[in-house]
Amino acid sequence: MSETFDYILLILPALLQGTKIIVVMFFMTLIFAIPLGLPLALGSDSKVLPVRWACRAYVFIFRGTPLMLQLFFIYFMLPIYFGLRIDALPAAIITFVLNYAAYLSEIYRGGIGSIERGQYEASICLGLNKFQTMFDIIIPQAIKRVLPSVTNEMITLVKDTALVSVLGVADLMKNSRAAVNRDGSVMAYLVAAIIYLILNAVLTKLSYRFEDKLSRHEVRCNR
Repeated sequence: MSETFDYILLILPALLQGTKIIVVMFFMTLIFAIPLGLPLALGSDSKVLPVRWACRAYVFIFRGTPLMLQLFFIYFMLPIYFGLRIDALPAAIITFVLNYAAYLSEIYRGGIGSIERGQYEASICLGLNKFQTMFDIIIPQAIKRVLPSVTNEMITLVKDTALVSVLGVADLMKNSRAAVNRDGSVMAYLVAAIIYLILNAVLTKLSYRFEDKLSRHEVRCNR
């Protein structure tokens, strides 16, 4: 037992270093994909045909092709065909942002579409324009409805970061595989699994607290 514990302490620094890559990718994807998804969602329902077609084509491409293939395209094909070379980690972040923005846009679009038509009619009666209606009335209500789905996407994001190891990024998965290949013990995989579970447990807990906070705020507003 003590030998196992000593071995875990030996490999833990490398695994924690790989965990930092996960955290960086997670937050960078959140920072850019969450706001990018909104104009895509609004554009997908735009009355301007070129805008609607462009947004829907974007969503179709990034939702219809594997994330790993997109990683290969950004990292390997851009330098070959366009002369644009990007380092592995920035290439992975760009790919994740573009991919998750497409998924989030469909979640946003569903949330916005779920708002009752009477909300739009009421805003017209109050003299609000389309911009005010969307950003002051519709989107705030849609946020609460889409939050569980967004949380599911974020949990998937944590797990999907394991794919960046194919580009040679020293993430948690790559470092744990290196330990297994070097030492002939699968203990590194077990520790990596525990780290992934801890990250997702923290994320789930935070999302529940945020949902609860929104619910209490809504109750106060309705009084």
